Amino acid sequence: MEIAFEKSGGLVSAIVQDHDTGEVLMLGFMNAEALAETQRTREVVFFSRSRNRLWKKGESSGHVLKVRELLVDCDADALLVRVEAVGPGVCHEGYRTCFFRRMDGDGSVAVTAERTFSPEKVYGQENKR
Repeated sequence: MEIAFEKSGGLVSAIVQDHDTGEVLMLGFMNAEALAETQRTREVVFFSRSRNRLWKKGESSGHVLKVRELLVDCDADALLVRVEAVGPGVCHEGYRTCFFRRMDGDGSVAVTAERTFSPEKVYGQENKR
């Protein structure tokens, strides 16, 4: 089966989920090269739209995502990457998951988790994505 990269400008969504708990950790994007590198190394590699290059998750933090299973959706234009997360968190803001805020019915947003690491210590003073 071929992944339908052409449907969305060469990138497909890659939903990252903890293999053991089912918790959604993050969403990233992959092009064909990122997917091939992910399959080859069994560690998650994304295409960074802001950097316009491949980006291995954990390249600066050491918090890598080891692939346990890759699933393809019915339209072949999205991936579910089930992983073992190595390190205290996935989010560059210091949380276990990038989904650490809840939006209420009135549109207000509240943080619902505790930080699991200090982004300043891991990334230095400049924490840019």
